[in-house]
Amino acid sequence: MCPPTHFRVTYSINPWMDPDKPVDSALALLQWEDLRDRYRALGHTVDVLEPVPGLPDMVFAANGATVVDGRVFGAKFANAERRGEAPAHLAWFREHGYRRVHEPEHINEGEGDFTPTASWVLAGAGFRSSPSARAEAQEFFGRPVIGLELVDPRYYHLDTALAVLDGDEVVYYPQAFSPGSQDVLARLFPDALLAAEDDAAALGLNAVSDGRNVILPVGASGLFEPLRRRGFEPIGVDLSELHKAGGSVKCCTLELRD
Repeated sequence: MCPPTHFRVTYSINPWMDPDKPVDSALALLQWEDLRDRYRALGHTVDVLEPVPGLPDMVFAANGATVVDGRVFGAKFANAERRGEAPAHLAWFREHGYRRVHEPEHINEGEGDFTPTASWVLAGAGFRSSPSARAEAQEFFGRPVIGLELVDPRYYHLDTALAVLDGDEVVYYPQAFSPGSQDVLARLFPDALLAAEDDAAALGLNAVSDGRNVILPVGASGLFEPLRRRGFEPIGVDLSELHKAGGSVKCCTLELRD
């Protein structure tokens, strides 16, 4: 995770971002600290990446890389405003002993568009990441990479439209995907939990699950009872200030799958 020390909305690179809407920086930090502390209370370790001045979106650490089996597939950002984040992430991994670190050739935004399940790596494209990044990631990870096309600009990254709950169990918002990708998801995950529009619009799919606890935006209340019925414990958090840039729980969390 990376604290929102420099978080502002000073430009717009997705429909959520409005530079005319003020951000309460102090509240953003408190909300971020609450998320960090909840992870620690659940027994998870949180490593902190130092923020870099001039990179206001660095708080969205999930975009900096994808880690599978201890292999680090770096990011290559689509927008100039965020490109400085990529080397900062790769430097952190190298400093912390990761030996297999890949600097990508093709545009991808880390776990924003790469989502590992037990059997596959799902790869979103349509707004930020290049379809060419799929073959590159498959070669590096040695795992099947399944492409999914995003069609609604509000769900510009895969992690705003789909979350892994446990193993190959997922929750997603079908209308964020092209018809063909909806068919692929239905074949891969016939028992998936499907989110309603209101919960998706509350960034409810931008969630993190440890296989038991699912941390998600408190506004996605329609997902709470369906998650409980499936044996999960939903934990609602308020990240309203970070929502102003189109990010929530998952965007703030890069999972180290060592």
